[in-house]
Amino acid sequence: MGRSGFRRGKRALSYIIEADEAPVVAVLGSGGGLRAHIACLGVLSEMKEQGLLDAVTYLAGVSGSTWAISSLYTNDGDMEALEADLRHRFSRQEWDLAKSLQKTVQAARSENYSLTDFWAYMVISKQTRELPESHLSNMKKPVEEGTLPYPIFAAIDNDLQPSWQEAKAQETWFEFTPHHAGFPALGAYVSITHFGSKFKKGRLVRTHPERDLSFLRGQCWECLNFITIFLGDVWRRTVANAKYVGRRIFAPLLRLQQSLQRERPALKDEGGEPNYNWLTEMLENWTRTFLEKQEQPDEDPESKGSVSDFLDFVRKTGICASKWEWGTTHNFLYKHGGIRDKTMSSRRHLHLVDAGLAINTPFPLVLPPTREVHLILSFDFISYCLLLRTIRATTDYCRRHKIPFPHVEEAKLDLWSKAPASCYILKGETGPVVMHFPLFNTDACGDDIEAWSDTYDTFKLADTYTLDVVMPLLALAKMNVRENKKKILREMRNAAMLYYLKRYAQSCSLV
Repeated sequence: MGRSGFRRGKRALSYIIEADEAPVVAVLGSGGGLRAHIACLGVLSEMKEQGLLDAVTYLAGVSGSTWAISSLYTNDGDMEALEADLRHRFSRQEWDLAKSLQKTVQAARSENYSLTDFWAYMVISKQTRELPESHLSNMKKPVEEGTLPYPIFAAIDNDLQPSWQEAKAQETWFEFTPHHAGFPALGAYVSITHFGSKFKKGRLVRTHPERDLSFLRGQCWECLNFITIFLGDVWRRTVANAKYVGRRIFAPLLRLQQSLQRERPALKDEGGEPNYNWLTEMLENWTRTFLEKQEQPDEDPESKGSVSDFLDFVRKTGICASKWEWGTTHNFLYKHGGIRDKTMSSRRHLHLVDAGLAINTPFPLVLPPTREVHLILSFDFISYCLLLRTIRATTDYCRRHKIPFPHVEEAKLDLWSKAPASCYILKGETGPVVMHFPLFNTDACGDDIEAWSDTYDTFKLADTYTLDVVMPLLALAKMNVRENKKKILREMRNAAMLYYLKRYAQSCSLV
């Protein structure tokens, strides 16, 4: 994507340059689960309040930040409504289990059902207490009209996992935008409305409906270390709330739980490795048993269908768990003659997972020359113990691939991490200027920085995020923007001046 068709700086820069001469500014949000979701909302809200969001061309996110970014567009950029919705969601300890289950069972009817579907509708919906049903393509209008920045959501190709930190790392990055989905390093994209449809040799074979934003959130946040904690909680609550969801559907589950307590299969094979075959076999046996029961003539036909669908969902989830299969979708590059890399074109399916597993920031998606980014505002929502890790990882990534990026000595990063400030400005001889904003910093948190970080630990369940916990985090993120407004404006002006001088020099060389 080039410069044309995107918004330009308005209120923040209009008094020094013309809007069409504004530099390209990108705002990045790191991962961090629910903490990143809330903090990113605070950043976006304050940038809107201060008139800074108008100067932003790209808005990119990884993991939890994608939740906030998608909410911005589903609310048409109305930050007051967005904050009111946030307060409403976290002022009540409720989760619509029935609706989440219904969406998951519906997703299980797809041939490409994977753990990502379960994660999206049963886990993230509980974390955020919402189930957005709109689509990424719905964001086209505001970005084409220039009322909101252009959103970019990041994922990585899980089939190339060993390459995440190696030479082919560029090819593993995958992006979603309102217009397309694809691999930037290959220049290979498919229309977002056809993402997930079946292709062969570059031709559309079978159309599948566009996946909703709930699924996209699951695609972009699969904190695998969190699964054991959360799924145990989901299971307990699912069984405990059986009477609210439907006795006919969950009565079998109660019996399944009793069977699970009686059947204690070996969890490891002879080689000492985990053996998941028992889970698949058990689920298949349970499914067959209960489906046979549904054939009895006194059963309600509508109930039969519900139970059948539900048991099919249980079976498929068990199979995906045994294979540890995430992010399954049709590969739109399958047998594509224009792709020389056989690894990319020989697979029938792609498996896309959270980009936070590689670099917990979407830097690689805004650094390509085609994006022409001059200034990057990087908001880091990771915990205090991992502070500045994103800068380290990005520096290493750019060094490996010869991408211009400001270099910071390791000794300086170590020093900064001991007492982090609220803003760091990184400049190199070439490439964009980077402003990096740690959420937890001594300027805002003082000596309580570790206590702040512990309060908002990545692996805490949604139930711990009551309103009196959410609002201070939102306020902290806002303060980080507000206190650094002058620095942001100064760097925007500097970037604008450098861009103007570059254009002037180019015009002179043509005379």
